[in-house]
Amino acid sequence: MQLSMEELDGGITKVILDGRLDIAGAQAIDLKMNVIAGSKKAVLVDMQKVTFLGSMGLRTLVAPAQAIKGRGGKMVLFAPSDMVENVLRSSNMHTLIPIHHDLPSAVAALQ
Repeated sequence: MQLSMEELDGGITKVILDGRLDIAGAQAIDLKMNVIAGSKKAVLVDMQKVTFLGSMGLRTLVAPAQAIKGRGGKMVLFAPSDMVENVLRSSNMHTLIPIHHDLPSAVAALQ
């Protein structure tokens, strides 16, 4: 799992994930996600290149989302594949972290 970041207008941090969010993938990005959660208030997680999402990957998303929310911020998920979105919805993750499929609505949800 690869993680890269870019800053968008309005103080939004775009986190781009690429690969499998399984046990190894979650371990690869856990620390980076926790650092982001501790320092950013508006986080858009681009999931277009995530090819698999397992239970450890869910935890890797939930913990930072809760930390950001606890600090008065927001996190949204952007453009997961159908398979990844099915995992997110079947685990009710979408009730904790909103899912958006177009960039303008994802950005608007963070402002």
